[in-house]
Amino acid sequence: MISLETQYLGLTLSNPIIVSSSGLTNSAEKVVKLEKEGAGAVVLKSLFEEQIMAEASQTLSNTEGQYPEAIDYVQTYVRSQSLSQYLELIRDCKAKTNIPIIASINCFSAGEWTSFAKNIEEAGADAIELNVFTLNTGLHKSSEDYEQTYYQIVREVKKVVSIPIAVKLSFYFSNLIHVIDRLKAEGASSVVLFNRFYQPDIDINTLKVTAAEVFSVPSDQFQTLRWTSIASGLTKMEVSSSTGVHDYDAVLKMLLAGAQTVQMCSAIYQQGREVISQILTCIEEWMEQKDFASIEEFRGLMNYRAINDPSLYERNQFMKYYSSRE
Repeated sequence: MISLETQYLGLTLSNPIIVSSSGLTNSAEKVVKLEKEGAGAVVLKSLFEEQIMAEASQTLSNTEGQYPEAIDYVQTYVRSQSLSQYLELIRDCKAKTNIPIIASINCFSAGEWTSFAKNIEEAGADAIELNVFTLNTGLHKSSEDYEQTYYQIVREVKKVVSIPIAVKLSFYFSNLIHVIDRLKAEGASSVVLFNRFYQPDIDINTLKVTAAEVFSVPSDQFQTLRWTSIASGLTKMEVSSSTGVHDYDAVLKMLLAGAQTVQMCSAIYQQGREVISQILTCIEEWMEQKDFASIEEFRGLMNYRAINDPSLYERNQFMKYYSSRE
């Protein structure tokens, strides 16, 4: 009998497909529907450090000229209100579903917000995904300076929670493998590769900066595939592959490259929740054809360490391809 059961962050998932943090996971009702379609787990819509701070600042600007002692009260109130709504989302999802519920915090610093992590654990979250990103634009800051922010955030959160921590990363690192290995040493249990951020565009008619396409496309999977293979082969960190996963072929490729789980978002927005069950059916059919009884039998079969020529994942040039074309 074919089994899709998967272990991730110390949790048992019925299958490796996780719905990533998005509007798809911002209510218990939506999560219930995702579970019915076969989602192995969900990452809840993020609690944004930036948004909480902005709301507090906006509220404070409206109290300008009033008593200074009101400042601390207003900041505390706004933050607690945002957190309370998020904790209620966690409790609601845990009460109405049976799949693992992973909370998400979108953060850019190791500030006061880290105390929220304890509340999130107490609300019943099975794990926390830290969605960290700082764009490296400081003229007088080194890459190591930026990396320290990631390590510090994990260190501070680990002080207050016992549930597993995943860190969602971008590929904007000079040595991604070193960063992943260091995050493991700091106590992270998994990395999610990769973040998909807001991308700017320029409207040449209005001369304004606008937003580019928000959804990923299938071709985005190859960056994820490369680093999933290398990270799973060279480090002891669990990898959850994200960005560019739109069909069962992509899911299987990530698992063959060594992914513990695969996160999906854009494909569900574009094709509907039923794409999850369709992909799971196709994976089972493929496993039956290949005579695999479990995912563990082929996970990492094609990763960096497993194949005869690891350099296939390292090549950056197209010389061989273009030299053969007239």
